[in-house]
Amino acid sequence: MAACRWIIDHVAAVQSPKQVCIVGAGPSGIAAAKALTQRGIRFDCFERRGRIGGLWAITDGEVQASYPSLECNTSKRRTQFSDFPMPKAFPPYPHNRQMARYFDAYVDHFGFRDSITLNSDVRRVVRTADGTWDVDVDPGGVRHYDAVVVANGHHREPRWPDPPFPGHFDGCQLHAHDYVGPAGFEDRSVVVLGMGNSAMDIAVELSAVAKSVHLASRRGAHIVPKFAMGQPIDTFNTALPLPWAVKRAFFSLIVRGTIGRPQDVGLPAPDHRLGEAHPTVSQHITERVRAGAIVPTANIAELAGGRVRFTDGASVDADTIIYCTGYNVSFPFLGPEIMAVDDNRVDLFHQVFPPDMPGLMFIGLVQPFGALMPVAQAQGEWVADHLAGGYRLPSRELMVAQIEREREARQRQFVASPRHTMEIDFHAYLRGLRRERRGRRVAA
Repeated sequence: MAACRWIIDHVAAVQSPKQVCIVGAGPSGIAAAKALTQRGIRFDCFERRGRIGGLWAITDGEVQASYPSLECNTSKRRTQFSDFPMPKAFPPYPHNRQMARYFDAYVDHFGFRDSITLNSDVRRVVRTADGTWDVDVDPGGVRHYDAVVVANGHHREPRWPDPPFPGHFDGCQLHAHDYVGPAGFEDRSVVVLGMGNSAMDIAVELSAVAKSVHLASRRGAHIVPKFAMGQPIDTFNTALPLPWAVKRAFFSLIVRGTIGRPQDVGLPAPDHRLGEAHPTVSQHITERVRAGAIVPTANIAELAGGRVRFTDGASVDADTIIYCTGYNVSFPFLGPEIMAVDDNRVDLFHQVFPPDMPGLMFIGLVQPFGALMPVAQAQGEWVADHLAGGYRLPSRELMVAQIEREREARQRQFVASPRHTMEIDFHAYLRGLRRERRGRRVAA
């Protein structure tokens, strides 16, 4: 009986729906919106902030999305949508203001701005008895849709150390999510916790104004420069279907020859090979550590009033701690009966379709070894094919089996941590998506 119900639901889902709801107007949301526009599928896109662009639209006057100095850590050639190149005047790694302008121009170029409603918060998405969806929007109330595309990103809910570090701290503690720039940090003694991109960016920026900056970490990370041999380093990430071990060895040689090993400048040695964890991209961290402006330390062990003690027994005076500890994947508008998140793991067919929820899709719920935008574009086109009736999903059993294979491959390739539950190899993922779309295309 359950199998029959699933077949009925999916047959209904592949019929071109009357109306689709897109949650979020960041890069993933507008990629989905463009694909639906080009296939003549009607939709409403709701964005809770006052402008499009997601975390790249740093501020809309009310909500801070990220720190103002944020710039791309993937080059513009690799980051841009394939059918809308970035302006030639943009630098190799565009700044957030340029990215925001680019996304605005993208929306206007493809002509779907009127379908985006800003300052509208999706409070609840509920599946109805007939398999369609009720979406509660503030303001606006409940609206009815045949399908829902979730594109709210995964940098919304800050992830704090759990359990918290023992002791008490007399100074200021904040998450990278709430960092708004170096103003006010003059002459402060700062401990930055983390080894990801945000930690490196913030530590480098504060090292120019703060009295001291200590960079604490639980484990080391491979540092990847933005440029190698005068070119953006991600241009060396070949699309050739080479074994991962070969690509990793090639890329390791480039990184080693350009920036050296982290431990050569005093940063902690990674406990994994390059490619087994999401790399940290920073052009300046090694030079600031060499200059003594940033002091690497062990992980925080205890907070002691005006001091921070580390696991190696050392301690420093500090009046600010900035936690660059990542984010929890969350969908506050989806109940656990619709989408359960297990330690940042979400079980989706090719990171897009939940096997048990026909009519619900996710865009951009990945952590790529590469840029997000081309992945979101490919996912949006795939979703649009499905909604227009041009692609039919496989059976639930085949989707579940594929999810399990991807999970096992991820566990073999990457360090076990909540950060890597959505990790994908950029080129391999896109090749797999192309094969899937071709293999189950429905003839017109």
